[in-house]
Amino acid sequence: MCSLAKALSLTASKRRLDQSDAALSKEAMDRLILLAEKIGERLLARGETLGISESSSGGLISAALLSVAGASRWYRGAGVIYTPNGFYGLMGLKREDIEGMRSSTEPYAAFMAGHIRKTLRTNWGLSETGAAGPDGNPYGDAAGHTCTAVIGAEVSSTRTLETGLGDRRENMVLFAEAALRHVIDVLE
Repeated sequence: MCSLAKALSLTASKRRLDQSDAALSKEAMDRLILLAEKIGERLLARGETLGISESSSGGLISAALLSVAGASRWYRGAGVIYTPNGFYGLMGLKREDIEGMRSSTEPYAAFMAGHIRKTLRTNWGLSETGAAGPDGNPYGDAAGHTCTAVIGAEVSSTRTLETGLGDRRENMVLFAEAALRHVIDVLE
């Protein structure tokens, strides 16, 4: 095969892979958006608002929620708290604020959900914190581990998800989906 034919064949193969990745991404995002629409409908009907603190989902929770037309009526904002700089700078917290806690746990998720709720003055706070992969985190949690919390005035709900997967992107989508489903369950 001449070099031009090889280049064209490689280009066509890459295009098929890119289209396949895009289709997977669109399918995953569509799934998240359907959940976000349910959340928006419920919050709007109740006249309530939501704030987000997410970590290993990398902003996918907020992206799904903001994809819903009219989200500004119930979505108040978010922080992707991925490093200590985000924790200290964006959230305005200090190490002593989480004394005895570590990230990627249900108590930490509950604390962050409560903090974002208070900071943004919302009815509800949602937090997600975990280890997307391909490796686990420094605390010993395996890739595919995440904790979510939904906090309201009289409600505090936490969950842990273990996907058992090392695929970073797949875990990020699964984490966002779990967090959105958690909010739906609490709002029912």
